[in-house]
Formats: sequence, structure tokens, C-alpha cells
Amino acid sequence: MKDKAKLILEMPITEAENNLNADCDILGLRIAKYEEVQILKGLLPHIKKPLMIRDTAEGKILPDIIKTLDRECILGIVTENNYKTIVPLAIDGNHTIIIRTPIDINLAKEMNILTTDMGLEKIITDTDIGGIGYGFEYGYSTIEKIKTEGQNDKYLNKPIISFVAEETSKTKEAKDKNMAGFLEITSISAVYAGGADYIVCNSQKALQTMRRIV
Repeated sequence: MKDKAKLILEMPITEAENNLNADCDILGLRIAKYEEVQILKGLLPHIKKPLMIRDTAEGKILPDIIKTLDRECILGIVTENNYKTIVPLAIDGNHTIIIRTPIDINLAKEMNILTTDMGLEKIITDTDIGGIGYGFEYGYSTIEKIKTEGQNDKYLNKPIISFVAEETSKTKEAKDKNMAGFLEITSISAVYAGGADYIVCNSQKALQTMRRIV
């Protein structure tokens, strides 16, 4: 039987103050500007849940975020463009790092090897579900393949996270709010079935629905 996935409710940090007690396993915060690090600093004493922080400025703010943290967190997104800078800082803080690669099992393994060789042990794989616009089954099958191959490969045997809800929100169909909710719930249900261990929800409704599924 598949283990329960961890459900993450993610939001901009500017909206976090009223959602600190949301019914999620992990609270996810998006930081887009340097000045928002000060908001994080003020919120940290009030956050009791496990925390994921995502720098949406291509990792440029992550060093400042790490310096501000008073606990171990999940941090992202780390890519081939910034891992050499971020990984040593993450290791010092004993943080877990989300490593994103394009939708390809070999690229995912390569990045896991490179960062493991640097001493990083706490890795979450993000295969990037960005291909959803070209066909959801492509992203789904990549997750499924990594989970299967990972049973006999230590570099692929890492938890997988999916930001699929963020991608569905970019589709033209999501302009309709009712359809947006339907797309989020069905897509995150599918990546859960495919093997995702961490699922990022954008809405409370999707989170509550997933509670009944996982």
C-alpha cells in the first residue's frame, strides 16, 4: 500500500499571516523579493508547522533566506544553475533541498549525483511537471518511472515533489474558477497515484479534498 503523501499548502509570503494554522502537513511560502525576507523573519516565531520556502527569483534570494532561518526547512528551487552556491549553505543548516530538472530521468539522476558528491543527503526530487501543457501523461510517466527505477538505484531513490497545481493554473481552461479547482484536484490526485511523496496545493479546497484521498 502506498504511503501517505505530505500535503503542502503553498502561498505568497504576503498572504501567510492569516494561514499559519491551515490544515496542511507542511506550510509552503513563496518569496519573490529581497524585502520579503524581513516578513519571513517576523513570521518565524509564529509558525509551528514544518516549513517549505520557495524562492521564485531563480534562487537568488535563497542565501539570504537561509541566513534568516532558525530551524531546518525544505528549500527550493535548486537547479544546475545555482546548486554550487546553495548546496553548501543548505548542508550547514541541515536543510532539505528541492532539486529541479527538466522532465527526464537521466537529468534527475545526474543532479542527484552531483549534489550528493558535495555532501548533500536530504534531497527531494522535482521532475518539473511543466510539460503539462503538452500532455499530462509525459510528466506523470516520468514520476512513475523514477519511482520504479529508484527501487534499485540509490540516486533515484529520493522523495518526489510535484508543483502540478501551479502548472494547471497557467492553462487557459483555468481562467474559469470552477474549472481551475477541478483541474487542480484531478491533477494532484494523478501525481499522487504516480508516486509523488510531496504534493503542493494552491487552494484550501484542493487540500481538503486531498485529505480524503491520501
